[in-house]
Amino acid sequence: MANPIDKHVGKRIRHQRWLKGLTQQELGDRCGVKFQQIQKYETGGNRVSASRLWDISLALDVHVSFFFEGLDKLSGKASKAVANENLFVGKEAVDLVRNYYAIPDKSREHVFSLAKALAA
Repeated sequence: MANPIDKHVGKRIRHQRWLKGLTQQELGDRCGVKFQQIQKYETGGNRVSASRLWDISLALDVHVSFFFEGLDKLSGKASKAVANENLFVGKEAVDLVRNYYAIPDKSREHVFSLAKALAA
């Protein structure tokens, strides 16, 4: 069974990779590992060594501490705030936001109005 801290770090890697628009293959290439290894890191199945986490932080352009943000120092579990935040960071949500901001401003106003109407 995966350690909760390893799972948390893996989720943070996946989240940042999605935000950067990278595939597991692309991240693996930047870090010198196969995409399967990135998969294992992201699920918490394999622990990320300190040197590999450093490589990943450089590839994703974040500070190493980013991967530990939201962990409760005493329990090693994700805080409620981070757990709630993770509800909105799925790949579909990230893709939706990325594509939304790729729409020209005038059309984006119409899309926003449509989305509000559909949600009501």
